[in-house]
Amino acid sequence: MKAFIVKKYSKKEKLQLTDWIEPTVNENDVLVEIHSAGINLLDSLIRNGEFKLFLPYKPPFVNGHDMAGIIKKVGSKVSKFKVGDEVYSRVSDHRIGTFAEYISVHEKDVALKPKNLSMEEASSIPLVGLTSWQALIEIGKVKKGQKVFIQAGSGGVGTFAIQLAKHLGAFVATTTSSRNIDLVKSLGADLIIDYKTEDFETKLKDYDLVLHSNRDSKILEKSLRVLKSGGQLISLVGPPTPEFAAKLGLPWALKMVIKLLSYSARSKAKKQNISFKFLFMRAEGTQLNEITKLIEAGIIKPVVDKIFPFEQTNEALSYVETGRSKGKVVIKVK
Repeated sequence: MKAFIVKKYSKKEKLQLTDWIEPTVNENDVLVEIHSAGINLLDSLIRNGEFKLFLPYKPPFVNGHDMAGIIKKVGSKVSKFKVGDEVYSRVSDHRIGTFAEYISVHEKDVALKPKNLSMEEASSIPLVGLTSWQALIEIGKVKKGQKVFIQAGSGGVGTFAIQLAKHLGAFVATTTSSRNIDLVKSLGADLIIDYKTEDFETKLKDYDLVLHSNRDSKILEKSLRVLKSGGQLISLVGPPTPEFAAKLGLPWALKMVIKLLSYSARSKAKKQNISFKFLFMRAEGTQLNEITKLIEAGIIKPVVDKIFPFEQTNEALSYVETGRSKGKVVIKVK
């Protein structure tokens, strides 16, 4: 099969299109013929080697986390799916490889594709949908009437999270550029801040939850200050916390490094009586099933900026890296 591989960790090295061995199908796996794959900034960070300390992939390996396609083979113990099912998934860490014609996925990480979405639309959903679900519902437990600040509202996670937070009954504030104000307004944002001309700290006060996605340490400090006592900051970009290190079962030395990296942020949050959590989302077919219900009910709609042909996977990654995409970027594999 054809696949785009990371030949070696590097920011400058492009993914290489090559012939690759078709994946084996274990007893609990399904083999999916990939029709479309979502592009995420995570794919670039993995290629760059930024996560190799706690996600050590050994090059060469196939990159890519999101996909939609058709099941071509099922393992002997698979009970939820059959050959011919249209499915989508954010595949598990250590089993990535959606920039390819086929992938083998554990059935627990797969869900039936929403009937009202194309393959391209469906492949745009899993990572951003599960990130939003785990942040706002699983960790944040957002309730009706709460105030939620979602940073980068026109991005992949932002476009999904705004819709989910509104469905939960929250008042939603977000940041974006002036050219994307109409987009985030159409998704349900109540208060829109142009990050190029306005300071969100002067506009927001006593918020219940911040979904933090900006790597600038000053933005993190400001984000803590707009929260009320007892509020929550859920960060998608770090710094990672000791709880995260413990969950991954990292060696003692790495746990200490992570503890030191997050000490300042955790201390500031504690002084303000704020919960600081780092979310590195996980694959979860059960939650994806719940997301499917919301999509089929018309409550959440995908936002797809551009669709690239499979051969232009590197160009699609470069476009995502500019930070200018509205919603998601996908590649059409088949």
